Amino acid sequence: MNNTDLEKAFIGMIQQNERVIYKVCSFYISEDSTLGDLYQDVVSNLWVAYPKFRNESAISTWIYGIALNTCISGIRKEMRQPQRVSFSQLSDVFEQPEDMSAEIKEMYRLIHQLKIVERAIILLYLEEKSYQQIADIVGLTVSNVAVKLKRIKEKLVDMSNH
Repeated sequence: MNNTDLEKAFIGMIQQNERVIYKVCSFYISEDSTLGDLYQDVVSNLWVAYPKFRNESAISTWIYGIALNTCISGIRKEMRQPQRVSFSQLSDVFEQPEDMSAEIKEMYRLIHQLKIVERAIILLYLEEKSYQQIADIVGLTVSNVAVKLKRIKEKLVDMSNH
């Protein structure tokens, strides 16, 4: 495949999966990284890795993995520099249609209080990924995903009761 064909294929792949990339980025937005910055970082990392993609997994699984790794790496860098981010600074990130229920808005608020990896797992679960797909993306066993997901759900329920 020549460079022009490679670029066209890559751009098509990005356009088809743009919502996935934005969704992952929106879960990891912070004061120091705007949605656009994170999106650009993810696309840049996808471009670097694209020639090495071997179709051994679904393209969406591969994209989720790189997007999550990019966002989580960015968060870890930021954690080395103490700072505070309030939910009000995060709330503008989400696409919240007028008819989005209060319960859904509350769920997003609670999810942002989870640990970094917990957010990744619940995001993938909400995107209706199978336990196997989640395991492949986050690098856990299927049974570990099941246990973590059960604990995350319990934690969200507990957080909503307080």
